[in-house]
Amino acid sequence: MKYTTDRKSLEKESEVEFFRGSGPGGQRRNKVETGVRLRHASGIVVEAVDSRSQAQNKETAFVRLKERLDELQKPKKRRKPTKVPARAKRVRLKEKRALSEKKQRRNRPAVEL
Repeated sequence: MKYTTDRKSLEKESEVEFFRGSGPGGQRRNKVETGVRLRHASGIVVEAVDSRSQAQNKETAFVRLKERLDELQKPKKRRKPTKVPARAKRVRLKEKRALSEKKQRRNRPAVEL
């Protein structure tokens, strides 16, 4: 699905939630809701708690959301089917035969009556 990634449409399509961030910062960190969580209509959730400023975290979150949406819209590369080279097959079978012979030599020879 195509998503527009300009700032205004991202703000319209996203639900912005503020929360108290964790980590160092002391009393201010415990009192002020500087963390930002964006929930986009596509289901992508982005959080930013890097800065002490709510505005800066909001900006960071929108940049991350834009990057994630751009990544979603890139076409996936098709897998190019490959074959196992003939030489590799021969080598594998040769090793397999050698291992089989080694195990056969461990058995006692059959007694003929």
